[in-house]
Amino acid sequence: MRLSFDSNILVYAADLDAGQRNVVAFDLLRRAARIDCILTLQSLGEFFYTVTRKGKRNFQDAAGFIDDWRSVFPVHSADDRALTEAVAAVRRDSISFWDAMMWATVRQAGCRLLLSEDLHDGQTLGSVTFVNPFAPKNSTLIEAILPREP
Repeated sequence: MRLSFDSNILVYAADLDAGQRNVVAFDLLRRAARIDCILTLQSLGEFFYTVTRKGKRNFQDAAGFIDDWRSVFPVHSADDRALTEAVAAVRRDSISFWDAMMWATVRQAGCRLLLSEDLHDGQTLGSVTFVNPFAPKNSTLIEAILPREP
């Protein structure tokens, strides 16, 4: 089952001050490298902006994270059709534009899950379900889709 990560998970993976969320996010990305996972250009851009703006990482370190992730995960970007779908989702589903754009992009890339702390956990739009990987109620699902190494 193909999945993707919202930028907040990427930010936690790079934020050493994020405590347990840092540990969990880093582990999720490490495990995702062994399955069918993509990242979006949008999530990588939001990651870079957030960690450099908030002083979590300098420009070189942030770029290093992006380079590392790009070497492991295919990167998908939005197109005109994603824009059209995102605008429709904003009106129809009352979600923010940037969340809708992320949703439309991962949907077009064939993702069934979008892991995010910020979206409505458990909500399904089209064929994509939003899952908060930090919510204890989702631990069984996370273990099933992101198995640990034997």
